[in-house]
Amino acid sequence: MPIKMTYALDFERPLIELENKIEELKVLSETGATHFNSEILRLEKQAKKLQAKVFGGLTRWQVVQLSRHSARPYFLDYLHYLFKDFCELSGDRCFADDMAIVGGLAKFEGQPVVVIGHQKGRNTKENMARNFGMPRPEGYRKARRLMELAARFSRPVFTFIDTPGAYPGMGAEERGQAEAIAVNLEYMAALPVPIIATVIGEGGSGGALAIGVANRVLMLEHSVYSVISPEACSSILYRDATKAPKAAEALKLTAKDIFQFRVINEVVAEPVGGAHRDKAKAAELLGKALKKHHQQLAKMTPKQLIADRYERFRAMGVFSVS
Repeated sequence: MPIKMTYALDFERPLIELENKIEELKVLSETGATHFNSEILRLEKQAKKLQAKVFGGLTRWQVVQLSRHSARPYFLDYLHYLFKDFCELSGDRCFADDMAIVGGLAKFEGQPVVVIGHQKGRNTKENMARNFGMPRPEGYRKARRLMELAARFSRPVFTFIDTPGAYPGMGAEERGQAEAIAVNLEYMAALPVPIIATVIGEGGSGGALAIGVANRVLMLEHSVYSVISPEACSSILYRDATKAPKAAEALKLTAKDIFQFRVINEVVAEPVGGAHRDKAKAAELLGKALKKHHQQLAKMTPKQLIADRYERFRAMGVFSVS
């Protein structure tokens, strides 16, 4: 099914225009006396070649754009495909409920689990309610409260990361944004249950890491994970936000890059052209990866899980002594 042009990125447009033309010919063939089978076959071969060319050589900036695609599946989409019997739990029991983070109880492969994820909006109204996926302190405190429940009832934790970063507004700072993130990092490090985190879109700075201290960290093929956005980085380094593509290359923030740095455990493939072109298939591929890692972690004791998590993060980074 071709993507609506309103959702198309610049480098996607030639492919989508070709796919739309193929669909038009198919409709004419089905409803009219004239058939265009040979032309359709020719254009389909051309579309496959163009698709391989476009998505086989993406720049890092183009991957950033794909990670933010407005039609890309969000946390609630994966929740629908991969988990059953979801029961949302709201509020941090201190201030309010933050809709930029959604979480609760669910079942994965028949086992009770806790799921937590960043959630963006599809339109202006939803984005205002979700704060564009940028949590405030109460969002991270809600996540910690859910993880406390997971520890109490020995339930694995699945987190889904998709945020530009923690909200930097005055109210958030007044209510202890940095402290809320820091406490989450400390708490997750010692959680006695399996934790699997997946970057499904943007993984922005501490806002992402606050639910990312896990035994296994996965990234979807066209997602990004970075301490700063390319736009902010270029504003600081080059004094010019329009040099974001250059900053993206320097940051090396794609899933392939992060895997090579051994910061994550696996890059999960997406359907050709990105997860937004086939949400069900993207969820199926992610589900297989989650099941594999969940089965591995289920064999560990609480002490082994904590030690595994500690060693994973201690092993990050490279240094040399001259």
